[in-house]
Amino acid sequence: MSKKLVIFDMDGTLIDSSLTIVNAINFVRNNLGLKPMEEKLILGSINDPKINPAKFYYDAESFTPKHEEWFSDYYSLNHEKEIRFYDGIDNLLTTLKLDGYRLAVATNAYRVSAIESLKHLDIYEKFDVIACADDVPLAKPHPEMLYKILDELKLTRDEAIFVGDGERDLLASQNAKIDYLMVNWGFSDYSDAIHSVERLQESILEF
Repeated sequence: MSKKLVIFDMDGTLIDSSLTIVNAINFVRNNLGLKPMEEKLILGSINDPKINPAKFYYDAESFTPKHEEWFSDYYSLNHEKEIRFYDGIDNLLTTLKLDGYRLAVATNAYRVSAIESLKHLDIYEKFDVIACADDVPLAKPHPEMLYKILDELKLTRDEAIFVGDGERDLLASQNAKIDYLMVNWGFSDYSDAIHSVERLQESILEF
């Protein structure tokens, strides 16, 4: 195999966390005195690189420690009953590890929330590196998160492939010059993307 590392986005790629994300954002909005936002509007905007998410969700110029605290509080209390694997993902990760691939996560989630999710689903130990939004100066679509993973594992961009479900992931891979696979079971809808975990496994092995 020419690739040694598979980097995954988390929300919308590995796990279906849509209900928790919507409820956590609306929990923060409620604490800010804002009206709830519709689920479709929240999920349809998560991967949109053209918006300022802090402005869009919370009417703020940038995320504050209070936003993070409230979001994490809701997530910690509710993620165990609200998140799940996409079908076949657990088996895919096990197969890739057995085939000798290194695995990593690059997520715009906060580290506390990401680790809670991965541990709850019992896949935390499968990953060699986990890079989160609060680990780097700029989150996806900027490439810093992907660079951090490569640096920690002492691998080159040519040895890695990135798997994601949206525009921010695509742009991050392009900015980092890392090969990319788009999946279509997350928060976005792409007709030319990969529609099954079985096909994703085949596509990774084809590199």
